[in-house]
Amino acid sequence: MVHKLFETSQRIFAREQKNILSAASVITIASFISAVFGLLKTRLLLSHFASEDLAAYIIAMRLPDLIFQLLVVGALSAAFIPVFNKYFQKDSREAYHISSSVMNVVLIIFVALSTIIFLRAEWFNDLITADTKKFTLAQIELAADLTRVMIFAQLLFAISSFLTSTIQAQKRFLIPALSPVAYNVGIILGINFLSPLMGIYSAAVGVAIGALLHLLLQVPLAFRLGFRYEPVIDLKHPGVKEMFHLMPPRILTLSVTQLEIFSSGYFATALGATSVVVLQIALQLIAAPIRMFSVPIGQASLPFLAKENTAGALEEFKTTFLNSLNQILYLAFPAAILLLILRIPLVRLAYGSKEFPWATTLLTGKTVAILSLSLFAQGALHIVNRAFYALHNTKLPFLVSIIGVFFNILLSYFIVYVWHGGVTGLAISISISSILQFLLLMPILSQHIGGFSPQHLLIPPLKMIVATTITGIFLWIPMRLLDQFIFDTTRTANLLLLTGITSIIGMGVYVGLSYLLKIEELTTFLSLIKRIGNWRKVLIETEPVIEP
Repeated sequence: MVHKLFETSQRIFAREQKNILSAASVITIASFISAVFGLLKTRLLLSHFASEDLAAYIIAMRLPDLIFQLLVVGALSAAFIPVFNKYFQKDSREAYHISSSVMNVVLIIFVALSTIIFLRAEWFNDLITADTKKFTLAQIELAADLTRVMIFAQLLFAISSFLTSTIQAQKRFLIPALSPVAYNVGIILGINFLSPLMGIYSAAVGVAIGALLHLLLQVPLAFRLGFRYEPVIDLKHPGVKEMFHLMPPRILTLSVTQLEIFSSGYFATALGATSVVVLQIALQLIAAPIRMFSVPIGQASLPFLAKENTAGALEEFKTTFLNSLNQILYLAFPAAILLLILRIPLVRLAYGSKEFPWATTLLTGKTVAILSLSLFAQGALHIVNRAFYALHNTKLPFLVSIIGVFFNILLSYFIVYVWHGGVTGLAISISISSILQFLLLMPILSQHIGGFSPQHLLIPPLKMIVATTITGIFLWIPMRLLDQFIFDTTRTANLLLLTGITSIIGMGVYVGLSYLLKIEELTTFLSLIKRIGNWRKVLIETEPVIEP
């Protein structure tokens, strides 16, 4: 019985996803679990530590995350999967030889840069803080010490991310999607058990624990699928050359993206510790729906788009892209209106009312509302950029991101130092920049693949916008009535009931309007839900992975 249960669990975790929505649904479910743990992590941070310590913690994460994003994500998101997939179809051993070579080079560079940051953490953190007068010397030193702890965690993430890519390239998404859950669990464990002894350092140690769990969760499946590490650097191999040829434009693109993130954080430090925390948690709340459906669909689409481009199936490429884009928009529009209307209840539920003063709650709610207006663009960029990567074109997203970030920095500077618009002004700048990049990239992509049918490109989103607008009305009215006449929302249980009832009404209206307007994505997701409901049958029919 135990042996059979073990075999069944292995088949579940190693199962290959056959289509984009199947893969995306796996990632979405795991991402939802991860988001729940992520919100719990943030709530624990807010309840255990003062805003001054939290601001130091947020600042400390930037440099380690910057190195990770530029080197590791830059190598994997655009270059690794398309090239690895091409060689893996011919010879798996050669594909893993290439992956080992690339991983070794990236890790050597990563360690070298991490060492420099470890030795000069105070100087770097001072460089990325707009007004050091807003922070005490103790805060600056604390941020430097936390940076040194978390740079080690990013090294573990770097190794783990290569395993993630080799697993996803073979269309296995469950284990990589569950790994962020393990990461958040590590931080939660660190805060709960170490905070009495270590204070805010417990969160940084928790990051390292979470990174280790993130890595250990993926090791068994990676080796089961054939991954073999080689201590080799083969820079002459054509596959290695191709990867490193594709990497620089993507790294430059990510550099620009990180510059945008840095600029927002930089200008937030000019407004004080509270603004740093407010912007961070507002961005986290907005990122939750993006992680749950935009990132999963984007991640799941890349191997399929890359395969169709390799096969020269341009029409199939267009169909796959538009289907994925519409699926993202179908979920992004109602998520945005939900965040816009229920911003205050959601902030209070997610981050707590006792730990968050009312004035800070209102400020965070306003920031979330402004950011929600660009949620559709932020979500859509995940599939638009990956479409370019599948076409082996990383230069155009880079050029467009330069325009968007340059605009964002200029507008943010004007808002903070001229208009004195505060953290909500920074949210306006971020939203406009995201929408601008999306509107610039779509026509360019259309031109590069021979154009989209206007009917298939424009009509589905217009139907969704109409449905979303009416849904907003049916969210606002019951929310106001329940808040004023039914529930005492100073109590968490009543706040949860208000949010739940209002959301159910609004989503019921959205589904009904989707049916009346004949939005095709409704049928797609209903069939997916039905398939998930028959998960036992699906798993029984799934063939086990053949051992390499």
